This record gives sequence, C-alpha cells and structure tokens, in this order.
Amino acid sequence: MIVTTTPSVEGKTITAYHGIAVGEAILGANVFRDIFAGITDIIGGRSGAYEQPLGEARETALRELQGRARAMGANAVVGVDLDYEVINNMLMVSAAGTAVTIA
Repeated sequence: MIVTTTPSVEGKTITAYHGIAVGEAILGANVFRDIFAGITDIIGGRSGAYEQPLGEARETALRELQGRARAMGANAVVGVDLDYEVINNMLMVSAAGTAVTIA
C-alpha cells in the first residue's frame, strides 16, 4: 500500500475516495527511561531512550492507518499527517490521511 504525505501519487490516478483513515498508538513512559533521558539531556546528545519507542509508536500508528484504509476498500493513503502528543506521561502518535483507490 502506498502511504504518502502528498495529496496525490505521481503518475497514478485517484479513482475513488473512501474517507479519512486514522491510526493511533499510545505508549507508556518508563520511569527508568525518563531518568536516563534526563541524564542525556543534561550532558547533551540524542536521547536514544526515547527515539526507539517513538519510532515504534509511529510504525504502529502507520500500520493501523493502513489496516483501516484496507478495510475501507482503499489501496493507498494520501495526505498523511503524523501528530505527536504527551498525555499524562504517555506518548500518543496519531496518523491520519485520506483512503483512496489509485489506478
């Protein structure tokens, strides 16, 4: 399935619009991870403690998005937007786009 942030797929024609498809992932923050991330923030550098779960949450949200789009009869999703939020020490990633059929 083609998933893109652009409003169309170059060289392809959208033949049907199926509606908005959304996928979400919520991950809890680990206390020890928070401590190590804080140390990294103090001494500088990238916070690997957060990069891995953030990547996992993004991939989960995109997989859910694709599954919901397939269930709607789509073979592609265009105009995808990724949003990241922290809610009560939990990380939420949502992916939304328009489920379409392309020729």
